[in-house]
Amino acid sequence: MITTLSQAPDSIVLEPGQSLRTCVDAGTWLQVAEGRVRVVSPPGWFGGTVFMSETVLDEGDVHRIEHGGWIEVAALTPVHLRVHVPAVSLAPASACSEARPVMRFVRLLTGW
Repeated sequence: MITTLSQAPDSIVLEPGQSLRTCVDAGTWLQVAEGRVRVVSPPGWFGGTVFMSETVLDEGDVHRIEHGGWIEVAALTPVHLRVHVPAVSLAPASACSEARPVMRFVRLLTGW
């Protein structure tokens, strides 16, 4: 089963076989508190070719997402994952979501 969220939660709990697709900003850190996961990076360009890299993370591992976009997290064992979003400059609450480049892009695509 794959769940899709437009914004990553602070904490993710998945059972083996479950996957989560979510949108993250560049500089987001994933910390595996428990279990083992496979993370598929956002699509990128290399020599005119689109590619996505896969990384397997074990308990205690930390992984930084270099480029913002959609990632997929697949549980290989029961997983508890923490998501640490990059700090944004202080702005009025209404401008918070607009300060995140990925969320601006999602708004353009979805029209909300």
